[in-house]
Amino acid sequence: MSYFSKISSWYFTKKSLPYWAVALLDCMLVFMSMLFVYSLNNGLIQTATMFWPLCTTFLLYLCCYIIGFKLFRTYTGVFRYSSFIDLQRVSSAVLLGMVIALALHSLLLYSDFFMHIRVRAIIIWSVMSLLLMWSMRVFVKFLHDYSFASKNAEKVFIYGVRDGGIAIAKSLGNQDSVKYTLSGFISDEADMFGRMLMGVSVYANDNNLIDIMKRKEASKLLVSPLLTEKLRENQRMINDLIEADIKILIYNQVQEWDGKSGIRTQQLREIEIEDLLPREKIDIDIDATCRHLSGKRILITGAAGSIGSEIVRQVSIYAPDKLILIDQAETPLHDVRLLMAREFPELEAHTIVADIAHKSRMTEIFATYRPQYVFHAAAYKHVPMMEDNPAEAIQNNVEGTRIIADLAVKYNTEKFVMVSTDKAVNPTNVMGCSKRICEIYVQALDKAIKEGKVKSNTQFVTTRFGNVLGSNGSVIPIFKEQIKRGGPLTVTHPDIIRYFMLIPEACKLVLEAGTIGKGGEIFVFDMGEPVKIVDLAKRMIKLSGADVQIKFTGLRDGEKLYEEVLNEKEITLPTMHPKIMIAKVREYDYSSIVPIFDDLYHSSLGEDNMSIVRRMKRLVPEFRSQHSVYEVLDKENQQPAGEIGNTLTNPTDFERAIIDGAHSIAANGKEGVRTDACKEPAKAKEDRQSGEMKAAGKDFPRLFLLGGMGGWNVDSAYASSLGYKCIYEGLENFQ
Repeated sequence: MSYFSKISSWYFTKKSLPYWAVALLDCMLVFMSMLFVYSLNNGLIQTATMFWPLCTTFLLYLCCYIIGFKLFRTYTGVFRYSSFIDLQRVSSAVLLGMVIALALHSLLLYSDFFMHIRVRAIIIWSVMSLLLMWSMRVFVKFLHDYSFASKNAEKVFIYGVRDGGIAIAKSLGNQDSVKYTLSGFISDEADMFGRMLMGVSVYANDNNLIDIMKRKEASKLLVSPLLTEKLRENQRMINDLIEADIKILIYNQVQEWDGKSGIRTQQLREIEIEDLLPREKIDIDIDATCRHLSGKRILITGAAGSIGSEIVRQVSIYAPDKLILIDQAETPLHDVRLLMAREFPELEAHTIVADIAHKSRMTEIFATYRPQYVFHAAAYKHVPMMEDNPAEAIQNNVEGTRIIADLAVKYNTEKFVMVSTDKAVNPTNVMGCSKRICEIYVQALDKAIKEGKVKSNTQFVTTRFGNVLGSNGSVIPIFKEQIKRGGPLTVTHPDIIRYFMLIPEACKLVLEAGTIGKGGEIFVFDMGEPVKIVDLAKRMIKLSGADVQIKFTGLRDGEKLYEEVLNEKEITLPTMHPKIMIAKVREYDYSSIVPIFDDLYHSSLGEDNMSIVRRMKRLVPEFRSQHSVYEVLDKENQQPAGEIGNTLTNPTDFERAIIDGAHSIAANGKEGVRTDACKEPAKAKEDRQSGEMKAAGKDFPRLFLLGGMGGWNVDSAYASSLGYKCIYEGLENFQ
């Protein structure tokens, strides 16, 4: 037995037999079948007596079968990987050889040189040859599987019984070292339950699945490439498998599988946490996007970042005229340059190392290339970093955005698409507030263009979404690194939640928003269901199989327990795309905010952090610091006259009078000295006469809150009394 094993091991360590060796073996099997059949019909004595004349005749007939072998290339197959297709080719070759042999037989009936062979004998030896050739291939395949089957081979189940699952099952045996043995199939199709497929049973995907897999000692589930999305949607199944310590393997290139070709087990990989997060497939209007981007000069800032680099990839697909890629990070931008040269060599792409806050440099770039589209993804995004460096947040995020936006207007860019963040909604940190300030500026600039106050045709569009998986600042890479080091996994708070989206998905929506936007919109992306970070950490630990602890470190400076994206129906408007909505936010007057932005920028050049953040809070009154040294500013009465009205969207004239009363209180101190700064608007009487005042009276809580703005950031008792004073002052001004 050991000698036999040595021979089989020697044979199977070779890649394959040469073509001539396979053809010779097949010819020998046919020739032996001829001799055997003749000896059965005529006896061994006559066969031995007539051996050499028989050999001459049989070699002639053998040429008929060789023609079939040649036409159907039976010799090109590898015995150890034989399949039904190989057996089919052998059958066709033998059948053709038999037909030619029968034709030859009719020509040799009256020949004196060749021996006479019966038609029955030709048919019988053809059938015998076919069976022998089949048997040889099946035997070698069995021998290969037996010889190389490892005692440690893992038992697996396959999820899917259609083409994808079958392709994986076939691949399990087509390898030199059998790593997996198939123990069963899993199906969602009721008509397949209990059937046998490739020698194993098909089981239902139900609550008994885990028990069955454990009984079969299966340690892994291989997922058909056609069912990857369906698996992601079945969170119950995922949770059960993870809890049972059953590994999930998916096909690495599902988008490239044509549904026909084979699948190598090397293409299977263990499922990662990114694959398990529930999310819907995102489709965009490819034709419309192509019409907008094809043949255009497109500038992308932050082109080396997580979002920017993916925008580069996706925009490149639509064949723009040229790309202008800007980033101040040299090494990542060089990587993008190599990517463009490798994947889009025909596309004219200019990679430029530059700082968006460098006005003269940006002016030079715009003057040279005159971009028709701008995708503005450049920004400082790490919350703790910007909490420590608010001046940089202003100079890069705010002033950089302002410079790019103004240049887009100057050089008549068709569309400006800004990438914002959910942290801009009711910001609790400097980074989020800086992005909200950016939103304010581009929206006000678009409004000024539409009103004819600024001459340009540029449309400004803002996109707002949450965390993206795979970004440099994402929690998942951090967790992976911590698991690799042996832990612990650091989670800031047990109740913290976040919304997640894949970078390609987010960028698809950015392109779609840029396509459907008409200017002035803040597009909000539907991020799906929020994910609890501690649950994410637990799942990653389970997937890794590591024994790692979770450590709670407390919220970081400026960090929220949850992020807001304003995707509720009452504060958003729908669009043609189900995953994109338009946020209803207050509007600002461009001419009024320009001096405020000037003042804010100049403060970032020389003032201390407290002063800078104080000015940010004045511009964005909803900015309330959390877990930050800047919380002390929220306890001060720093709300100046002229900015309180920004807390209300499109106030009525009656409400404006209340606001003006609040201005009076805020400007003149606790006594609320009356001023004549706000006179009755011309339209106020008309509104009151038409019932506006009555309607406003029904919304007294709103007006009281509005009046209380005058006492913003003071103690509650004083704020209440001050709120009444504001209403009093407002009513007096109104009347």
